[in-house]
Amino acid sequence: MALPGAVALPLLLLLLSGAAGCGHQSCSPTRPDMLNVHLVPHSHDDVGWLKTVDQYYYGVRNRDQHAGVQYILDSVVAQLATNPSRRFVYAEVAFLARWWRQQDQATRRLVRELVQEGRLELVGGGWCMSDEAAAHYGAALEQMALGRRFLRRLFGACGMPRVAWQIDPFGHARELAATFAQGSYPTCTTPPRGCAGTSSAPTPLWWTATAPSATWTPWSPPSWRRRPPRSCRGDGGPGSPRAGYPKIPVPWDGCCGCPCPPGVGSPGVLGCPRAPGRGPEPCPPPQARQYRTNHILMTMGSDFHYENAHLWFKNLDKLIAHANARQANGSRVHALYSTPSCYLWELHRANLTWPLKTDDFFPYSDGPHQFWTGFFSSRPAFKGYERLSSGFLQICSQLEALAGPSARDGPYGPGDSSVLREAVAVAQHHDAVAGTERQHVADDYARQLAKGWDSCQVLVANALSILGGTKEPFIFCNALNISVCPLSETTPHFTVILYNPLAWGVTWPVRLPVRATSYAVTDPQGQPVASQVVPVSGVTRWLRGDTGGAPGELLFQAWAPPLGFSTFEVKQLSPGAPWDPPRWPSGDPEPKLENEHLRIRFDPITGHLLEIQNLAKGFSLPVFQSFYWDGLGKEVISRFETPLRTAGHFYTDSNGRQVLERRRDFRPTWNLSQSEPVAGNYYPVNTRIFIKDEKVQLTVLTDRSQGGSSILDGSLELMVHRRLLKDDNRGLGEPLDEPGADGRGLVVRGRHLVLLDTAAAAADQHRPRAQEMVTSPSVVLAPGPGPHLRWFSGLQRALPPSLHLLTVEPRGARAVLLRLEHLFELGESRNGSRPLSVDLTTLFSAFTITSVQEMALGGDIPLHSVSRLLWNTATGTPKPRPLARLDPRRVTLEPMQIRTFLASVRYEGLGEGLGGP
Repeated sequence: MALPGAVALPLLLLLLSGAAGCGHQSCSPTRPDMLNVHLVPHSHDDVGWLKTVDQYYYGVRNRDQHAGVQYILDSVVAQLATNPSRRFVYAEVAFLARWWRQQDQATRRLVRELVQEGRLELVGGGWCMSDEAAAHYGAALEQMALGRRFLRRLFGACGMPRVAWQIDPFGHARELAATFAQGSYPTCTTPPRGCAGTSSAPTPLWWTATAPSATWTPWSPPSWRRRPPRSCRGDGGPGSPRAGYPKIPVPWDGCCGCPCPPGVGSPGVLGCPRAPGRGPEPCPPPQARQYRTNHILMTMGSDFHYENAHLWFKNLDKLIAHANARQANGSRVHALYSTPSCYLWELHRANLTWPLKTDDFFPYSDGPHQFWTGFFSSRPAFKGYERLSSGFLQICSQLEALAGPSARDGPYGPGDSSVLREAVAVAQHHDAVAGTERQHVADDYARQLAKGWDSCQVLVANALSILGGTKEPFIFCNALNISVCPLSETTPHFTVILYNPLAWGVTWPVRLPVRATSYAVTDPQGQPVASQVVPVSGVTRWLRGDTGGAPGELLFQAWAPPLGFSTFEVKQLSPGAPWDPPRWPSGDPEPKLENEHLRIRFDPITGHLLEIQNLAKGFSLPVFQSFYWDGLGKEVISRFETPLRTAGHFYTDSNGRQVLERRRDFRPTWNLSQSEPVAGNYYPVNTRIFIKDEKVQLTVLTDRSQGGSSILDGSLELMVHRRLLKDDNRGLGEPLDEPGADGRGLVVRGRHLVLLDTAAAAADQHRPRAQEMVTSPSVVLAPGPGPHLRWFSGLQRALPPSLHLLTVEPRGARAVLLRLEHLFELGESRNGSRPLSVDLTTLFSAFTITSVQEMALGGDIPLHSVSRLLWNTATGTPKPRPLARLDPRRVTLEPMQIRTFLASVRYEGLGEGLGGP
């Protein structure tokens, strides 16, 4: 999706040295005495937006948008081969991988040669160009690693991206910058033109993040994606099928104000009139005045360009030749084919000092009343499904690693995690999880995820069979959100298996549809577990329609060990009986919920929250919660109002990890003139939002990405649903109106977890609780007594709640990729923010680690091979950090640090050996 008037420059972060022939060794010569204009040919190929992934790749449904990615890649490769000076950059590995599988050996050899010589530069490296507002850092990292692994396998060191290329997301997150930095490569990103309160000439700066190994991120001023005025269009002008999307590059404003080169500006080619009476000097780009060096970058391309690469490159060749020929007449402009990494290399050689930026680039706007903040909550059903799918992918991957290679071909058939892995990766695209795609495209994203679930459920069943010692069938109830599960509804005796993907033990509420009124539940040791059967609510009955008929739901609290499962046997005690609706205890004028930790009071008439009492710490806070919506379409918010004195301050997470302080009607790096007091103060909330005063903090955790704010002091709000009646004129061509399958409107069920604690201790609650919301336990059913093994943990011991096993992923038959992360930020918790150490060699029970190699965050290259450029900043020049010798018996993590390891493992019956990344 192209932003209107958007910036096409990506920002440049750390440079990874490549083999001879690629990297800066392959850069075109520059002129130190001239203005060097780096022309970067590229095509931005959305992995779904107006068309599905398949439709974009094959070039069908062109009435919606003319785009065929297979033809773009065919054409570009052929044209690069004809002229060694030409360059092209490409980002979307999901398309490249599909195209590669269809090529013959001669074409593959040619592509490898182009990559090795630096003529085709692969940028970004992710399976897609991920969103930065609604994507969780774990899923964004997974899609980045998936793409980089593919490139590494095909092209070696020269195929590894040296630039992270985020040219189209609608704003930029600090956590994603940290992810790119730790992933060993530079990044290009810049606030889109038109950000409220900014000038069109922002100052170049560096972007810093809190993770120890993500120190600096350089940022550069904008080079606009070329959308020339009508007289300069190469598409036939207004009224043509491609109006506004030029197929011919117009890299200078000068082509419609200065003399145009022969054959480039002649009528019928660009439709560009010559400018009589103008001097012979070509007009250098006006952006040059806003750059700090004699190097400027101009991106040549846009959405799905270069299907006719001959047309593009022929005219770019002419343009470069014409501009450089004028040097004989005194011109000081030097044009050249280039890439982002070559441009970055020149910035580094300039040896300048860069200012720092510590916040993010949200919210984006392209006009005083046009803030791009609604998409933080758009398509809440898909946002929830994506989050569930990402969590289930971790469960699938973990069980595949714990059970060993046999899980891929077990008693229930062939299982495969790659289908879900690729579907989740595609879902991170900035027109997927963002919710900015057309309805049929959103449906296709959901279809891909569902297909991945099917394949992973076979693998999970195989793994549970191996670990649990049974070949009885396992049942996955995918419709529990509407209280439908045929096994629990029809079977008087069944077993619940609760799998916990976290590295510490959890308790989890289980809720199953049943027909009887009384059941006995026993834990893995055969001890009784308290349970209750309650009537299915009227709303749930309405939602499920004819798909289920259970009148009641069985509720009990289950628990599971770290990285393992527990089984709970359920037996029916009595047949069905008449159902009575639940009532508040007689004589209780005010409903409340209470345990040993909390007491919650509710309004007896509306049922709304009134007060939360923290019994353990002896304080309370009036909290009034209600729902509000507007009358233009429907944008529904849940608002919590308190007497806390917050002075306009509130806090949101960055992609579920770092926490950023927000201040109403304020931006840290420029003077804001606020034009929209609501939309202009909304921020992405991936997992949490909170307000606090000096003593008390109220935190709300979300189960999916949503938009949130604090519009009034002492309040916080989250947009939980939205449905629009008109198109927003941003290219989609249809309103965001989700009527649902029955046309009555899409109903979405979600969960907010509300925490009240002291400000000093709040992080000890919201950090691990948020992780439980993201990678929540999974329920699997089996008829009868279930697995022979009633309890299993893949760990020898639990990790503390401040350490998280972010990744446990098999890499071949004898290797496992591990990522450990410290969940806490520096200084936010007295105990949780301390450095922690873990012994990897004795951590796991399912396999034995025989050797370990530390990797960069992407898991594709050894950490010791990462080479970073050192940049001068306002606080000095960072020194390279020597790598300490790795001792797998004592791996230490600092606050907010993620460390990645490739471990050679031995399963029983398998020999040793290290698998490849």
